[in-house]
Amino acid sequence: MGNWKNRRAWLRALSTPLPEDLKTPLETAVFEADHFFVSRGEKTRVTFETDKIMGEAWSFSRIEDGFRIKGGETGILYGTYTLLLSLAASGTSEKETAGIPFAADLEPEKVYSPCYPLRMLNAWDNMSGDIERGYAGRSIWFENNAFSYDPERIRQLGRMLASAGINVLTINNVNVFEPAQELIGSLLPETAAFADLLRPFGVRLMVSIDFSAPIRDGLSSADPLDKDVKEWWKNCADRIWSAIPDFAGFLVKADSEHRPGPATYGRSHAEGANMLARAIAPHGGKLVWRAFVYNCMQDWRDTATDRPCAAYDLYHPMNGSFDENVILQIKYGPYDFQVREPLSPLLLDMPDTAKAIELQLAQEYTGQQIDIFAMAPMWSEIFGQMGKNNVQAIAAVSNLGRDDCWTGHPFAAFNLYAFGRFGWDPETDPEKLTREWVRLSFALSPSGEDQLTELLLKSRDVYEKYTAPLGLCWMVAPSTHYGVDPWGYEFSVWGTYNRADRESVGIDRTVNGTGFTRQYPEELCRLYEDRESCPDRLLLFFHRLPYSFRMKDGRTLIQRIYDDHFEGYEEVLEMQKTLQNLNLPEEDRKEVEERMEKQRLDAREWCDVVNTFFCRLSGVKDEHGRKIW
Repeated sequence: MGNWKNRRAWLRALSTPLPEDLKTPLETAVFEADHFFVSRGEKTRVTFETDKIMGEAWSFSRIEDGFRIKGGETGILYGTYTLLLSLAASGTSEKETAGIPFAADLEPEKVYSPCYPLRMLNAWDNMSGDIERGYAGRSIWFENNAFSYDPERIRQLGRMLASAGINVLTINNVNVFEPAQELIGSLLPETAAFADLLRPFGVRLMVSIDFSAPIRDGLSSADPLDKDVKEWWKNCADRIWSAIPDFAGFLVKADSEHRPGPATYGRSHAEGANMLARAIAPHGGKLVWRAFVYNCMQDWRDTATDRPCAAYDLYHPMNGSFDENVILQIKYGPYDFQVREPLSPLLLDMPDTAKAIELQLAQEYTGQQIDIFAMAPMWSEIFGQMGKNNVQAIAAVSNLGRDDCWTGHPFAAFNLYAFGRFGWDPETDPEKLTREWVRLSFALSPSGEDQLTELLLKSRDVYEKYTAPLGLCWMVAPSTHYGVDPWGYEFSVWGTYNRADRESVGIDRTVNGTGFTRQYPEELCRLYEDRESCPDRLLLFFHRLPYSFRMKDGRTLIQRIYDDHFEGYEEVLEMQKTLQNLNLPEEDRKEVEERMEKQRLDAREWCDVVNTFFCRLSGVKDEHGRKIW
């Protein structure tokens, strides 16, 4: 470790180290603009006009010898980063207007503002220094149950987050382990000092809290209707905002996977969330309540209980019951960040409740930052179906860690960058965004740029082909979640079943099965209910089908499974060849090639194990005579 200073991800164009004395986003904007043009040997001038009413919004105009950026103080910073990165990505040496660099795709005088006011990065860092589902090394800011960080690296982190448009960082795991409860207690001064480092970048802190925290402080209960509990949280909030005036709020995982919550006291989630929300409301705080609640002690013999139904069944009756400053944070699919899931029906429901969509940059089930999985195309599909106005905020589980390249795999940085950009504009074009990130991150030839852009855009489809087929989930190794194990979760308590036997595979989630399709609006219910109209890639999520079922292209279901897995592996080999011919920086090349070889081995194992699993169950041979073990 220690070479992170030379690993700037998409910020190659911002190479000047950040000074220690920056205090505000405006000061940061002035510094970045001045040093950007000086480093390029240009005399372009940038002036700033502050309009506090604009908040995070900004606009720019051309002046005689440069640009004027107008906006709220944080808006000016976002405008500065957007302008500078646009110039860096657009080949400005060949595109000038009256001697002024040309910023591609930016319209003078247009007001740019984020779609979502909260763009939250949820770090699952434990104070021990390890990261739950972390694949980029240890925590950047915790070690040995204490804050432990290089201030220079935290400033660079703030620069990265702000340049992508991310404005909230939750610094600790939603599963709150000792001594993280003290981040808002005895360690509050240190939490405030950490917040100070990120404030010049417009990044506000949020903390994951333990619902039972009052008990640790001597109370006999954490009942949300108990007056002493209410007073405890009110006093806690007063102390926090006194120390950190721009503190964003609390993130809560309650009554989920054995975490404490209001159900312990016979109270509803609305009662639990509202109690906390009222404690922080006078300070403008937000209470983000995760809707990841299901029966995690299910008997695998129970075919009536269906985990994807759980969140809707619990929260749908509570629509309109949550206070205004409560945000229900809902995973994008009804399971848990699987390779292919339908949109969670809860995101299309509860119109009288503020909602946030939760994504996962940490590739828990999508290759763990070893296998390449660029998420922008997936998110484009999600927002295209959901509509951007069905949620009021956006969140993602972080993929950051102490590795020199920040995200484990150099290409995984794209998902962090893309997340911030989707928070500003969920209708962002994935191809355009991918190409922009490639240009900012690497100095490739036009051909190399095309090849890497195409590779990233196709990476999700490739990964999906060689892993769990056609909407089946949970065919991963238990616990680690990396690598193939078709029945690893089949007889567990987690509600994670594929029910494969010698004749059929998949779960019947129609009205004649578990009834999950009823949770969708009528149009989507009809789409998924009919196996003829159901999208192929979700077919086994919604339907139980015989291996002889004919797909839309005429192939049998079992042949489609075989073909996808053989094709997926072959496409991984093509990816490997492409990467070997790219002119990547040496450090990136080494990491990329090492991880690509691991991906090749992973894809080979997935292909052989899944095909052999289904061949042995069904007794059906591959029509093309390819080797199946």
